[in-house]
Amino acid sequence: MERIEKEPIDFLLFLILILLVGLGVSVLFSASYYYAEKLTQDSYYFFRRQIVFIILGSIVAIIAANTPLELWKRATPYFLLLSLLLTLLTFIPGVGLPVLGARRWLFVFGRSFQPSELVKFCLVLYLATLFSKKEERINDPLNSILPPLIVVSFFVTLIYLQNDFSTAFFILFIAIAMFFIARIKLRYFFFLGFIVLPLGVVLLFTKAHRVKRIIAFLNPALDPSGSGFQVIAARSALMNGGFWGRGLGSGIKKLGGLPEAHSDFIYAVIGEEMGFLGALFVLFLFILFAWRGYSISLKAGDNFIYYLSFGITSLIFVQSLMNIAVVTGLIPATGIPLPFFSSGGSAIVLTLFMSGLLLNLSRTTSAARRNRFV
Repeated sequence: MERIEKEPIDFLLFLILILLVGLGVSVLFSASYYYAEKLTQDSYYFFRRQIVFIILGSIVAIIAANTPLELWKRATPYFLLLSLLLTLLTFIPGVGLPVLGARRWLFVFGRSFQPSELVKFCLVLYLATLFSKKEERINDPLNSILPPLIVVSFFVTLIYLQNDFSTAFFILFIAIAMFFIARIKLRYFFFLGFIVLPLGVVLLFTKAHRVKRIIAFLNPALDPSGSGFQVIAARSALMNGGFWGRGLGSGIKKLGGLPEAHSDFIYAVIGEEMGFLGALFVLFLFILFAWRGYSISLKAGDNFIYYLSFGITSLIFVQSLMNIAVVTGLIPATGIPLPFFSSGGSAIVLTLFMSGLLLNLSRTTSAARRNRFV
């Protein structure tokens, strides 16, 4: 391994993260105060809750940003075991908490936690550790491809059994992307695609609510008061915003006319209150985040940094693109939140944790560069 040196963190990435967190919590308050007042008689409920989780997330981000990378490698099996244990607990009645038909939450000591958020990171960490150790025989089917494929498939199956098809698909997509950058031969991808694609289509249509989401995506007017209501409401909010927006806090669709305005569909609130310009600015921030994150990966002289920075960046960036695509009507509803913006404790804590680790990776470079044009 080449000599590794520590440099200052990527300041531009740090600034982008500050903007995303600051803007996210501001929009969240605007999007949630009406629903919070209606639900708890406290208009600050979701805002105050998010602030607490941001503080907690900032603490773990600082720890992640200053922990030696070798410790992350050594901790990989423990992280994987922890995520497995927490995921299995969701299937235990009284511990696993069903929400909207999906058993994806743990409810312990009066608090809820979503283990799949941890699974996303743990699988990326596992693949980064594994691929960095086996670079010289990455195309060996028995030793380099089959073990991670079994591990990923097992976790994806568990999450699918939680009735969380979107998260299972998302994790599988990120894993495939990491297999791809590991330069695995294309014939293995074709073989996997031959198995996975038909199976995915079959599983997609085995649940009525998934079929309704697809129909609502294709033609929401067929069921405007049911499955198509959310799609129509999101489009209406975006159109209400025009180019400049109605002003932060001045949106009307969040006042009962847009379900999940504070979570999965918060980007529609951004579009209504900040307009096309504001919605584009938020998208631009995520693109800037991806640019800095992938630059860290491409500049890395160490394989572990290369894979891990790619995986973390993809987890956050691809998730943001999927959420925005849902709200703008480009893909069917997925139930995947918008990073840094949507209400959710486990999501914001894990996102900040991964961001801190990405800043750590930005400090660790070597003389050799994978790409000198970045």
